[in-house]
Amino acid sequence: MKDLRSLVLAIGSLVLAIPSTAGQADPHSTFTVGTAAASRGQQANGVIHVPPGSDAGYDIPVSVIHGARPGPVLAVVSGAHGTEYASILAVEMLIGADPRPAIDPTTLSGTVILVPLVNVASFDRLTPHVNPVDNKSMNRFYPGSAGGTQTDRASLVMTKEVVEKCDHLIDLHGGDLDENLRPYSYWTVTGNQKQDEISKAMALAFGLDHIIISADRPKDPSASRYLENTASTRGKPSITAEAGRSGPVEANDPAVLIAGVRGVMAYLKMIPSTAKPVAKPIWIEKIVTVAAETDGVFYPAVSRDAHVEAGQRIGLVRDHYFKTLADVKAPEAGTIMFVRALPSLKKGDTIASVGVARK
Repeated sequence: MKDLRSLVLAIGSLVLAIPSTAGQADPHSTFTVGTAAASRGQQANGVIHVPPGSDAGYDIPVSVIHGARPGPVLAVVSGAHGTEYASILAVEMLIGADPRPAIDPTTLSGTVILVPLVNVASFDRLTPHVNPVDNKSMNRFYPGSAGGTQTDRASLVMTKEVVEKCDHLIDLHGGDLDENLRPYSYWTVTGNQKQDEISKAMALAFGLDHIIISADRPKDPSASRYLENTASTRGKPSITAEAGRSGPVEANDPAVLIAGVRGVMAYLKMIPSTAKPVAKPIWIEKIVTVAAETDGVFYPAVSRDAHVEAGQRIGLVRDHYFKTLADVKAPEAGTIMFVRALPSLKKGDTIASVGVARK
């Protein structure tokens, strides 16, 4: 009995020696991105300010959903190309609160940063591929610089306010005005086994059945170029996903992207749902780009998602008198990831992207 009493007293002393967390302030009671500051269990909308420089500054819209419980910080970004509409609408729908929030902060574990439109000028002016203010792609100049043009400065604030504050990132894209695209995602292989396993699981949880293996991205964090790669080179598991095509938005395309984001959230245990990863994806190990060798009028011979053999006709390039200028053929066998959606064609324009599956 004496030995038992001594043991109880020893355990009691140990318990008293452990610091109590009861009543302590939540170290992350508020999460702030730009001007959006959300308390636990709340959603806040605001902007990320791009300061003026050699050209005008502007504001990037952002929403922060700060869960009632601690957990991972997931950033979801779209609109680097402001006419890739399906991805933009998908993130805006995730922000939306009518008739009820798409992401309920009261049941959320962790935090979601939602950026629906990085390239505001492209959206406003209906300009595909580039920021019309400085004619630069807004997914090629990361991590950005304070002394550059608008795209450089926007990339820098996105790096500081979004990439550096998140644990995981999803960069959403889609077919631009001239791209007839089938849905797919990218898995970036960095060589960091643990990080790559998480990124791969995110790509599978997103649910698209074609996944491009991207093993040739820059390794230098100071020259990361792409948004997703900026996160990856900083040790943050990340993916890119694309859906939507050439202008008008089909309802299923934003829905696919929204379901994909929620699938990743389920995998990260941020929402009370079970992840259902795609069972047998097609892994694309190489992308072959077919570019126009001359100006002209493009007549496609295949559609998105078609399987082509090496040497099979993809389309014809004709002049305005219907004379054939070029017979465009597939350089390798594979899947048409996207094919040009518009007849107008300039030398150097991308005609098609052929995905070669891993054997």
